[in-house]
Amino acid sequence: MNAVVGRGKYAEAAVDAGKMVQTAAEHKGCRTSSNIGQASCGSRVGQGDLPTEIWERVKNHPCYSEEAHHHYARMHVAVAPACNIQCNYCNRKYDCANESRPGVASEKLTPEQAVKKVLAVAATLPQMTVLGIAGPGDPLANPEKTFKTFELVAKAAPDIKLCLSTNGLSLPDYIDLIAKSKIDHVTITINTIDPEIGAKIYPWIFFDHRRHTGIDAARILTNRQLQGLEMLSERGILCKVNSVMIPHINDHHLVEVNKAVKSRGAFLHNIMPLISAPEYGTVFGLNGQRGPTAQELSALQDACEGEINMMRHCRQCRADAVGLLGEDRSAEFTTDKVMKMDVEYDLDVRQAYRDRVEDERAAKGKANNEELAKLAGETSEISLLVAVATKGSGLINEHFGHAKEFQIYELSAFGTKFVGHRRVDVYCQGGYGEQDRLSTIIRGINDCHAVFVAKIGGGPKGNLIKAGIEPVDQYAHEFIEKSAIAWFRSYLDQVKSGEIQHVKRGDASIRQGALNSAA
Repeated sequence: MNAVVGRGKYAEAAVDAGKMVQTAAEHKGCRTSSNIGQASCGSRVGQGDLPTEIWERVKNHPCYSEEAHHHYARMHVAVAPACNIQCNYCNRKYDCANESRPGVASEKLTPEQAVKKVLAVAATLPQMTVLGIAGPGDPLANPEKTFKTFELVAKAAPDIKLCLSTNGLSLPDYIDLIAKSKIDHVTITINTIDPEIGAKIYPWIFFDHRRHTGIDAARILTNRQLQGLEMLSERGILCKVNSVMIPHINDHHLVEVNKAVKSRGAFLHNIMPLISAPEYGTVFGLNGQRGPTAQELSALQDACEGEINMMRHCRQCRADAVGLLGEDRSAEFTTDKVMKMDVEYDLDVRQAYRDRVEDERAAKGKANNEELAKLAGETSEISLLVAVATKGSGLINEHFGHAKEFQIYELSAFGTKFVGHRRVDVYCQGGYGEQDRLSTIIRGINDCHAVFVAKIGGGPKGNLIKAGIEPVDQYAHEFIEKSAIAWFRSYLDQVKSGEIQHVKRGDASIRQGALNSAA
């Protein structure tokens, strides 16, 4: 489908800002490669070729910058319960503390409760730089509560970035108010640009005072989404597009979605895996629709990356998420607890924290580049994946047995590239390892050549080696990329000397030589 939308006429400043956003989009947004001289937002080096104004808006935004998510936190406030569309992958249940997925929240807040919670979290967690409203319904289906919350937060905490996440149906109607409210980052979920595919994803929408179904509903939604994206881009508002990858429904089609959103000024594209466990009660979950494998998701992201850079560090957050991406500290900030807190919001303390973080990032970038320079002139075509256990800060600082997820990096003669994360069940339970969980973890990272950890016990270490995955603990509490590059150089040296034989992972074959003999 080719949706046609018109361009409005905006003030000169807005046009200039829009051109700047488009320039950033043409540079593929937030590059994740650490190659020297190729840095952009979220890189290991720094600003790179991003315009200064754009860099300042993304450098400490954990969703718009892959590198920043190691250091900075976000929070969502659940002030928007109503929704104007129905998705077959969504079930907006409340009070589900053990679920981590969009549309879930334990508490619904008023705008006044929300701002108190924001101040309490920001005073406790100086790394919290971003407030988002992402539901549990759609923020623009709850415009009074949404914009009142943003108004109160902007006055009380002017250093916090404001974000909005929407399905886009009502978006064109609120462009002026979004700009007026100083909401500088908007995420739109766009799963298709083909109404026939959309009819398989959306049972209905509520638009223009009535319910629409089928292809008609999907056509209206798609046109409104693309129109809203283009209008935001013209205003200089940074836009991230989320797309849910649904195998055999929109998976191949998302390449076309990627091109369409890039052409309309999207800054970043986030293709997320469908969450379809039956216990979540969604239509797709109950009818047996499977989600993609990690390898399928990565392949699709790779196929789209030539058009616009891909967000690969998304954790598909709850509507009340608090903390770094990948962690949830919302239980520490329930309404009852927050209302009893004596909050002291100190802008100087928060700025001092950010200054320290930026110093650390500069030191990390320098160390990574020094290590990367040692690969200069390397012509090997070998590329491989490694898994990393980390708590954040860009460090290898998690025990293997305590890891809830592993971050996956691709290593090659060009350096490191973050390609995603794999959630796993925690291996250590009360001081003892669960053998069944270990087998599941190994299957989850069986396409990786190594796993970097701060510490690992003898039992899992031996099992990993037998599976052809090298456990690496000699870089504990050191920078991830610097350590990975150092290990990769050593790996190439061993391959060249014949000490080990490089084989592709993810099949029945494993590396021979030194690794097997170590078992």
